Amino acid sequence: MERQFLIKLIFASVVISGCQSTNIDKSNEALLVNDVEQKTEKISIEEDEKLLSYFDSIWDYIILNSEYKGGSLNEQTLYYMNLHLQDIESFKDYLNDSYYFIFFVVKELDEANLPIELAFLPYIESNYDPFSISSSGAVGMWQFMPRTGRLYELNRSWWNEDRHDPFKSTEAAIKYLEYLYLRFDKDLYLTLAAYNAGPSLLDRQIKKNQRRGLDTDFWSLDLPAQTQNYVPKFIAISELILNPNKYDIELPEIPYEPVVAKIEIPGQVEVMTLSEYLSIKPELLYKLNAGYTKWASAPSENSIFYVPIEKYNYFESSDNPFKDSNKINWISHVIQKGDSLWSLASKYDTEVKIIKEINFLSSDLLSINSTLLIPLGKTESNNFIPYEMHIVSEGDTLWSIARKYNLEVLDIARMNSISANSYLQLGQQLSIGNKNIHRNMESKKRTILYSVKQGDNLYKISELFDVSIKSIKEINKFKEDTLRPGQIIKIAIRAF
Repeated sequence: MERQFLIKLIFASVVISGCQSTNIDKSNEALLVNDVEQKTEKISIEEDEKLLSYFDSIWDYIILNSEYKGGSLNEQTLYYMNLHLQDIESFKDYLNDSYYFIFFVVKELDEANLPIELAFLPYIESNYDPFSISSSGAVGMWQFMPRTGRLYELNRSWWNEDRHDPFKSTEAAIKYLEYLYLRFDKDLYLTLAAYNAGPSLLDRQIKKNQRRGLDTDFWSLDLPAQTQNYVPKFIAISELILNPNKYDIELPEIPYEPVVAKIEIPGQVEVMTLSEYLSIKPELLYKLNAGYTKWASAPSENSIFYVPIEKYNYFESSDNPFKDSNKINWISHVIQKGDSLWSLASKYDTEVKIIKEINFLSSDLLSINSTLLIPLGKTESNNFIPYEMHIVSEGDTLWSIARKYNLEVLDIARMNSISANSYLQLGQQLSIGNKNIHRNMESKKRTILYSVKQGDNLYKISELFDVSIKSIKEINKFKEDTLRPGQIIKIAIRAF
């Protein structure tokens, strides 16, 4: 890559000069480049890693590698610049929101040999917020629409929404930008316009101008108002970041090095349990792993998590509780209107016959407000049946059966969707919780913290975590339904 080649040349020049100084004399740069040109291909990976320490910040690297030419700034651009300059401290905080992600974005842009300034794009799209959801349904840091997300293998399940995942979505966004950049002849502004309005619309407007004998640059095209403002917003933030001294701006301290580490943990992992082990706020762990839309990762052989890099050594410790598989195999689901065995099997990634077998269902009919035990995923560990069967014989009562199995009468009644006063029939089959599994299932609830996002409401949050609106209101002692973005609320999820 051209940028990487340039940086390696600079690093080699520092080595040749005996590492006496990290300052490069610009007047001698050409001579140094000629001297080391034949040696750059031999620079080792170790030297490449040492290069990270050459830059004091991510901004140094971006400024050095930027192809931004500046020049005249039109009225629209000046307007957006002034919005930022009205409150310099707020602008600094705004830029700092990229702290955990911008290094990864820059490295991906380098790999694709795309303009480094495209690292500013998520500021415009979402302010680098992986939880962001627009009114039109665009999701995540890069604001992918569902169709474009699917094209770039950003998948969605009950457990995951890859468009929210800051790392998967970045990889997808870079591929999409690379496609647009080549499609529009490496014109940065047309690439940005196509990202915002769609390449088909941009093509139509370009062809319209061609038929009329007009120019086809961004400024000459008839585009939607949002797209007309999109590029000036981009130029405004580029101008300010790339010329901080000119505008008396202090850029936030973001190092030119990884600040998060990718780890692989056996089995399924609860976010709260992991955050407690790492001694970090669950909100931060959720932010770094925003692709996980529930209280835990999906049931699978391994789970990928991103953690602050200073916490990486926690997983090298001998007492690391996550070194062995920590599967969360079961969840209790309260039947609601519209539920069916097929929808539940699809939702929880299991099979209808398994749900029926585990819950001893003789038909496909479900009773509203009854509780089903659902296995999470079709793994071998979920093949055992966590129930014993009791066949009612002469003289049996719910009280005597409860005493025999050391259970409460209400537990047995609830498990079998019958009244505690029901009469039993000879030969009737009753599900009995093995090792009190049903009683424990209902009592083992975890309370997680959730940061309310723009566009959230109680209904959306209840759907997200599969809990009732009533339970959210009760645990938070809400007297009204209004939520505020950034508000932290408690959610009691049912997990086993």
